[in-house]
Amino acid sequence: MNDPISNINPTDLRGILNYVPKFLGQTFVVSLDGSIIENENLPNLILDIAVLRSLQINVVIAHGVSQQLNQLSQDRGIEISNADGSGVTDASTLDLAIRASARASHQILEALTQSGLKCAITNSVRSTPIGVIKGVDHQRSGKVERIDAEFLEHLIARDIIPIIQPIGFDRNGHTLRINSDLLAIEAAFALNATKTIFVTEREGLEVDGGIARQLSVETLESKLEDPSLNAVGASSLSKATHAVAGVRGGVARVHVLDGRIHDGLIREVFSNEGVGTLVYGNEYQQIRSAKRSDVALIYNLTSGAVEKEELAPRSIAFIERNLGDVHVYEIDGNLVGCVLITRFEADPETAEINALFVHPLYQRQGIGSKLANFACMKLKESGATRVLALSTQSFGFFESVEGFEEASVESLPKTRAEEYDAQKRNSKIYAKTL
Repeated sequence: MNDPISNINPTDLRGILNYVPKFLGQTFVVSLDGSIIENENLPNLILDIAVLRSLQINVVIAHGVSQQLNQLSQDRGIEISNADGSGVTDASTLDLAIRASARASHQILEALTQSGLKCAITNSVRSTPIGVIKGVDHQRSGKVERIDAEFLEHLIARDIIPIIQPIGFDRNGHTLRINSDLLAIEAAFALNATKTIFVTEREGLEVDGGIARQLSVETLESKLEDPSLNAVGASSLSKATHAVAGVRGGVARVHVLDGRIHDGLIREVFSNEGVGTLVYGNEYQQIRSAKRSDVALIYNLTSGAVEKEELAPRSIAFIERNLGDVHVYEIDGNLVGCVLITRFEADPETAEINALFVHPLYQRQGIGSKLANFACMKLKESGATRVLALSTQSFGFFESVEGFEEASVESLPKTRAEEYDAQKRNSKIYAKTL
């Protein structure tokens, strides 16, 4: 257990190492719901955290106690005023919350210790009462006034993982109950963390009746603007609201994932696909020119489509030769789509869109249209007036979505017509006036 990297499949390890330069020395705030702390998969989650630490990624753990608090309420026959710290916290609820926090923190402490990791439960949260909202006195519920980042960074520098309870203290040392989702985002702000990761007992954020896998902050914000539409599931509202606040406040990426999945945390952080929901800002979604380091990624991205005869075969050498005309689409720094632009010397007003492809997990999100529109814009800027697109299986996209019209072989430039005949793919030919 002291060497968690050695337990990883070599294939997985290669994928992980692709991310190491990007995440080296960065800070992730991992927020564990109380239900996850009680789950049998907690040791595996802690092992995932050990992997992060082995890769020199700083980790801070915040946690909730709703499940522990409800259990104590039931066991002792004491009615609680609110379970998650967002509503009213009366004196008896606060007393149970303190006891629940002690239990949950100890479980995390125990699991970290068993994995050979140093850790410390902290009193790093300065809080102030929520007060009276719309006539309701929230009593002992608090909001974060300040996170003692210097104290937490002192622990991190000494290879100690800080554990932050959903408990704060006011200026006089009095205890207040804090919502753990709010706490995690505030900790991320204070530490300039690049990720906040909410670990729950749900697959991700429920949006429009299903689990969303990737959401821009603008999209999620629009879904939350009108609660009457019920676009965001009730069980996802808190995480969704705080995810928007986090990204708007400067946290680059907020993840929501199911902590019951074995290796789920590692798979969410170190793969393009992930296993939960990623909420990102627009600066993490972009089209850019391909670089030499992208060549193998582009080849691997499109190889499956080549096998299905969706795309014409293109070798690594071909991609390298034409790299200046390849553009890629990134989400969160991960390459998920590409397009190749071809120009014809003998017919400079005509050009072609080639190798337009989007990873299957990212399809039906408008990425193909963005790549096609970007390619057309670039071609128009270069003086082209007509663009071609040849397809064996995606011709409906070009015709119905992008406004191309079917054309004949005779409409192709001579060199392209010769290549078309030689390939014997019988692709449908489409053209569009720019």
